[in-house]
Amino acid sequence: MRYNSFFSFLIIFIVGHSAIAQQSAVYTNDFADYTKALELYNNHQYKAAQKLFKEVKSQAETSSLESDCAYYVANCAVRLNQSNADELMEDFVQNYPSSTKRNSAYINVANYYFENGQYDYARKWFDEVDESSLSREELEEFNFNNGYAYFKADRKGEAKKYFNKVRDSKEYGSQAKYYLGFMAYEGDDYKEANEMFDQVKGENRYDRNLSYFQADMNFKLGKFEEAISLGLAQLDKSSAIERSELNKIIGESYFNLKKYEEAIPYLKEYRGKKGKWNNTDYYQLGYAYYKQQDYENAVSEFNKIIDGQNHVAQNAYYHLAESYIELGKKQEALNAFKNASEMEFDEKIQEDAALNYAKLSYEIGNNYKSIPEVLTDFLEKYPASQEREAVEELLVDSYITSKNYEKALKLLEDSNDYKDKVVYQKVAYYRGVEIYNQGNYSGSLVLFNKSLAERNDQTFTAKATYWKAESDYNLENYQDALIGYKEFKGMAAAKNTVEYESIDYNIAYTYFKRKEYATAINAFKNYSEKSNIPLTQKNDAYLRLGDSYFVTSDYWSAMEAYNKAIAMKGIDSDYAYFQKAISYGFVDKNDRKIEDLEAFLKKYKKSIYRDDAYYELGNTYVAIGNTNKAIQAYDQLINNVPASSFVSKSLLKQGLIYYNNDRGNEALQKFKKVVQQYPGTEEANQAVKTARVVYVDLGRTDEYAAWVSTLDFVEVSDSDIDNATYEAAENQFIENNTKNAKKGFQKYLNDFPNGLHAMSAHFYLGQLQYRDNEKNEAIPHYKYVVEKSRNEFTEQALARLSQLYLENKNYKEAIPILKRLEAEADFPQNITFAQSNLMKSYYQLENYESTVQYAEKVLQDTKIENNVKSDAQVFIARSAMQTGDEARAKTAYQEVQKIATGELAAEAQYYEVYFKREAGNYEASNEAIQTLAKEYSGYPKWSAKSLLLMGKNFDDLGDAYQATYVLNGLINGYPEYTDLVAEAKAELSRIKNKQAETNSSVEANQN
Repeated sequence: MRYNSFFSFLIIFIVGHSAIAQQSAVYTNDFADYTKALELYNNHQYKAAQKLFKEVKSQAETSSLESDCAYYVANCAVRLNQSNADELMEDFVQNYPSSTKRNSAYINVANYYFENGQYDYARKWFDEVDESSLSREELEEFNFNNGYAYFKADRKGEAKKYFNKVRDSKEYGSQAKYYLGFMAYEGDDYKEANEMFDQVKGENRYDRNLSYFQADMNFKLGKFEEAISLGLAQLDKSSAIERSELNKIIGESYFNLKKYEEAIPYLKEYRGKKGKWNNTDYYQLGYAYYKQQDYENAVSEFNKIIDGQNHVAQNAYYHLAESYIELGKKQEALNAFKNASEMEFDEKIQEDAALNYAKLSYEIGNNYKSIPEVLTDFLEKYPASQEREAVEELLVDSYITSKNYEKALKLLEDSNDYKDKVVYQKVAYYRGVEIYNQGNYSGSLVLFNKSLAERNDQTFTAKATYWKAESDYNLENYQDALIGYKEFKGMAAAKNTVEYESIDYNIAYTYFKRKEYATAINAFKNYSEKSNIPLTQKNDAYLRLGDSYFVTSDYWSAMEAYNKAIAMKGIDSDYAYFQKAISYGFVDKNDRKIEDLEAFLKKYKKSIYRDDAYYELGNTYVAIGNTNKAIQAYDQLINNVPASSFVSKSLLKQGLIYYNNDRGNEALQKFKKVVQQYPGTEEANQAVKTARVVYVDLGRTDEYAAWVSTLDFVEVSDSDIDNATYEAAENQFIENNTKNAKKGFQKYLNDFPNGLHAMSAHFYLGQLQYRDNEKNEAIPHYKYVVEKSRNEFTEQALARLSQLYLENKNYKEAIPILKRLEAEADFPQNITFAQSNLMKSYYQLENYESTVQYAEKVLQDTKIENNVKSDAQVFIARSAMQTGDEARAKTAYQEVQKIATGELAAEAQYYEVYFKREAGNYEASNEAIQTLAKEYSGYPKWSAKSLLLMGKNFDDLGDAYQATYVLNGLINGYPEYTDLVAEAKAELSRIKNKQAETNSSVEANQN
């Protein structure tokens, strides 16, 4: 700015002009005020000066003075930042076009705005300046200031034009060259930039920036050694921001020179852009650590690269995986290899990552896909891979080790490329066993036949033969089962299998089921005399040996076998004791029979055979003529076991005793009680018939007729037709003519809804309809049976009706039926069935207390199979989880793990994962997930749930990469589990928002 020389000239001019001319007093006064105003202006007292200039202007008698005052009024407005400053200046220019201050007005106002950093305003006024009227010095200042204003407006083209005009200026040349160099640097014209910077090098005010720019340019030109030298020279002199950038230039230059050890300290000192690194920054430092074999630190940098989708990220994920391998963290490595294999920026890395992903999946399991699928995917994508043969071998073995037999079998049957017959034989066998354990014996039979169609491995041929026979046995195909057992026993490979240990026991049982008792006797006898056989089977063999002797009327031998079973004090010793007592009756030892029955009743107070014992005791007393004792035995049965099916028979027996002892009235009381309490049963029908004889003997036939007329199940006049109609249907039933039998029973019930045989007709019709899968139609018939008093069909009808309700998920209807079955069943298996399904039904109805109660009842039965035990423990665990008792749930799931197979085992393994996480053992929790992935990958629900926990575990371990990758794997791989996906998305959003705070490559999620 050069205002002072101009103002001095102005004052001299005015003073000189006043001396020459004679002025009036007024003009002299105006001049004095003008001079005073000018002095205020020069002293920067713009407000006072402006006021005085306005007063002089209003009284000025010459246009020259008026225009000068207008000029300074506008100038003061500019300097006072008044809102009308531009308007005042525009007015000055328009109102005084001939003023000598017109150009000065433009340049001075422009320079004022320039000096105050208001470059847009400055350019507006620079555009008005008449350059031709400027002095050399003024023109240089004008060009530099105008160029800088354009530079600040990021209009580099116009800026260069003005800077180039003063690049040789003594006063402005260095600055112009500096900015020309800087613009060339920003435009990647490093040759021009270096040329400009070299010309101003050595000037202290530029040296610091020049060193940084030149270091950066050499780096970008690939001159890394020079970049390092320049950067190091400037590092200590630079500001904090520049130091960060120089560290990055130096570190990355060392990195590009593969001097990783030297690179690390400088890369670490970089502070990022606005305090944030990006994925490339993390990759370089991570890779430098990786090359130094510092895998812990490599992982800590690589795993900050979130959502990378470029060549850098693919490299990072691959080397991250390798670092995890070196650290023994295979699950983490699997995820990283999988990620790198899904990116197509480098095909070689992609294939190698896919290979490692496939191999690791085979080794440790995979939560995203079954292992055979992973291996097959690799072979299909890379058919020319040098590792193809090795992967095919892994594929073959993976079908078995993954235990995903259903999927494996499908892959084998659908593919022509990998249909290895040995593997097919094994997989079909394992799938058959799996189906067998689910109780689907028809399905298992099909699969064992498939396995036996490929007899390549003799051990598996033998095992499939055995389990095929087991399936036939459970389907009651006893002849086929016997053939299979014998075939198995004759195979050389069978002798080395665990199944061989019980083959003689199974063969003996099959003879027993076929009612070939003589052969069964020899088989059970031979088996029971073996050493080192399981005690439970030895005990059972004695029982069945006794039964076989019993059925063949060899009662002394039967008693000997039963005694051996009793001596073992094992399961069903009460049964053996009862059977032994019964046997005495058949060898005319009724006194011993009575003695043993009474001893049985004292010894086994909770036996399910107590009602049988009372009944047999009563019958035996009848046989020896001690009718009083018989009456007492029957009374004990009626009073102590009121739900027994023998109650109606006992009442009938008492009535007959009274009748045979000429105690007709007492006999009628008993017969009527049978009819009243058990209408429609065979005992009730027999009671009516016998009562008729009693009434006839007593000469009270009218009384009999009146009584019978009140019984809706007795139609005396139609009895012959009733019997004939029923017998016609029954004959068809016996001949297994199902269609005609159903029609016959339905006709009988239509004709005789309360007939003598209504109970039997309803039950058999229900059975036939159930067999033909007409299950809903069968329900009313079973209901009819169970709603009547206890009869010979009650237990079977209760079992079947409850099963139908359960299949329809009608738990409220099922529960009372199951409770009756539990209370009334004579067969232990029906009690177990009732209790286990009461447990399940109460759980479905969210009655967790009752669920646990029945689960504990099930576990009290020492004879139940492991699958029933695991069911009970699972329901205890699930109920405990629902009620917040995690300690009990943990204990129960640990018990499940010991015995469960299939999905229950997968569930128990998941909860091992869960409880380890709850205890803060995140790494141990992830290790448990690896077990789940390897052994139970066929159960996607538990795989998906475990992935959610794995994502949370990695987040808690500070591994953001693994956490986000695993959660994305859950979201993309298991969309059907909407609740889990929603939770995973929420977790993923939270983690990414946190990472976005320090990583500029991560985009925060907006919730």
